[in-house]
Amino acid sequence: MRLPLIPVEKLSPEQHAIYQDMRAGIGQKFNAFVAIRDDGALMGPWNPWLHEPAIGKAIWNLTKAMSMEASLPDNARQIAILVTGAHFRAAYEIYAHVAVAERDGMSEERLATLCAGEKPVDLSREESAAYDVAAALVSGGVLPRPTYDVAVAAFGQHGANELVYLVGLYCLVSMTLNGFNVPVPERE
Repeated sequence: MRLPLIPVEKLSPEQHAIYQDMRAGIGQKFNAFVAIRDDGALMGPWNPWLHEPAIGKAIWNLTKAMSMEASLPDNARQIAILVTGAHFRAAYEIYAHVAVAERDGMSEERLATLCAGEKPVDLSREESAAYDVAAALVSGGVLPRPTYDVAVAAFGQHGANELVYLVGLYCLVSMTLNGFNVPVPERE
């Protein structure tokens, strides 16, 4: 880990304000995995974001908008996030979103296939659209028109837009995690 976890008592006033907001959001939406150390220090991408409060606050606000005001079905969201995390081999992202998907009942076989960077054969129409959009975007280049059209048909224009932004956000999260070598907590 390249940036040490910041103990709560060492946070600047600017960091503390963001910390409070992040901690509340983690408790509300990101609670299927370990994100807070026993002493209250934030783990995962939240720690690097706290180290740069102006940037971290902007990314956190985007994360909140994409998570707490999401219209995409949760299973489609998790598939897109796992495709992105697997592409970048972002260990904490995979750890966290496997935990969310397990909590929501995703099978081990499906999770293993997604984490291996492959498309599961048992996806619904919406899940398949989420997989295809995420896989195409992380591969680079313009999203192919047929893939885009299938996403609009599956989720509507707003949902297709949200899916593109979601993949972009988790590319940023992956880069944060990989760039700062954020470790995965031990699982019990």
